[in-house]
Formats: sequence, structure tokens, C-alpha cells
Amino acid sequence: MTSHILCASEELGDGEARRFDVDGHRIAVVRIGNSYHAIGDRCSHANYSLAEGQVWSEDCALECPKHYSKFNLLTGSPDSFPATQPVPVYETKIESGQLKVVI
Repeated sequence: MTSHILCASEELGDGEARRFDVDGHRIAVVRIGNSYHAIGDRCSHANYSLAEGQVWSEDCALECPKHYSKFNLLTGSPDSFPATQPVPVYETKIESGQLKVVI
């Protein structure tokens, strides 16, 4: 497994989602408070960018803007139809003020 620097940790605002392309992976990174979460950026139902969707901080989820399935940021599992398949989940870490993702 290799860690990749995405950005300075403070560049991502609380409740913000942003897409990163890393080593052939499309990743949606979300900040909720002081926690950072990374999941696959392609909705498992319609191949739509999850990073463009709404962050649900209280549910620790990211909603697909196309058909409104919400994906759990801890497990990658959708909690509603039409999506039925999970998306990948990636480890994140902060080192020297840099946000990194582990692939």
C-alpha cells in the first residue's frame, strides 16, 4: 500500500467533498469536523461523481447528486435505492499538515 498526498489538510473545509484522481483511482474525499473520509467517486448505480453530491455530516454519508442514494463514508455501502452495491473505502491520514490517502 502506498500513501499519496492530496492537499494540505486545511484546504478542505468542514462538510466539503472534493474529487481527486490518484494512481488510476477516482476518489471522493470528505471532511467532517476533524475527520477525513475517502471513498470511490463513482456511484455504483449510475457512474456519477459522488464528490458533486451533498455531504450528510450527521449520517457520515455522501449523497449521489443524480439519483440521491447516500453512501456511508465508513463502509462505502449505499443506504437507499437505486444504488445497491458499495463503493471502495480508502484510509486517510494527516502527516505534517498534508492530507494523504492510502491505496
